[in-house]
Amino acid sequence: MTGNVITRLASATLLATALAGLPAPAGAASGSTPEQVCGSGFRRVALGTMPVADQTNTVRGHVHLLYNASTGEHCVVTSKSDFVGTPTSTTATLLVKNIAFAGPLKYEDSGNFKYYAGPVKANAHGKCVRFQGTISSPGSAIRASGGWGSFGDCGRQPNRQRGIR
Repeated sequence: MTGNVITRLASATLLATALAGLPAPAGAASGSTPEQVCGSGFRRVALGTMPVADQTNTVRGHVHLLYNASTGEHCVVTSKSDFVGTPTSTTATLLVKNIAFAGPLKYEDSGNFKYYAGPVKANAHGKCVRFQGTISSPGSAIRASGGWGSFGDCGRQPNRQRGIR
C-alpha cells in the first residue's frame, strides 16, 4: 500500500511540473481581466475580443473592446499571452470617428509592459469606434497586431440599444 501512495505522489508531482511549463492564459499572471482593468460597469462588446497575431499567425495576446452603458465610454485593453512578465512594447489604441475633424480622435497607451496595455478610455457615445493592439517580443524581432480594420459599434445610444429610433 505504501508503494501505491508513493506512485500517486510521483504522478501528481510530474503532472504539476508539466502544467507549470504551459503558457499562462491572458491576464492570468497579472490577475486582471479586461473588465477589472477598465473598471465597474464595463462589458465586452460583441466581437470585441480579437487575437493579436504576428506574421506567422501565432497569437501573442488579445485586444479587447468594452463599453460602459452608464457613462457612454469605450475602453480598450491589450493583454499578453506571450512574453508575459517581461516588459515588451505593447499598445492599446482606441480611435473615435469624429466628423468635425479630418481624421479620427486617437487615444493610446503605449510602453514596455509586463502583462497588458491600457486601459484606454474615451467617451464615444453615438460615435463609431475602431480599436487595435500590438505586442512585440523582447528586442522587437516579433511584432503582432490585431483589432478591427474598420469602424464599428456605431450609435451606442440608449434609444438605439432598445430598438427605438
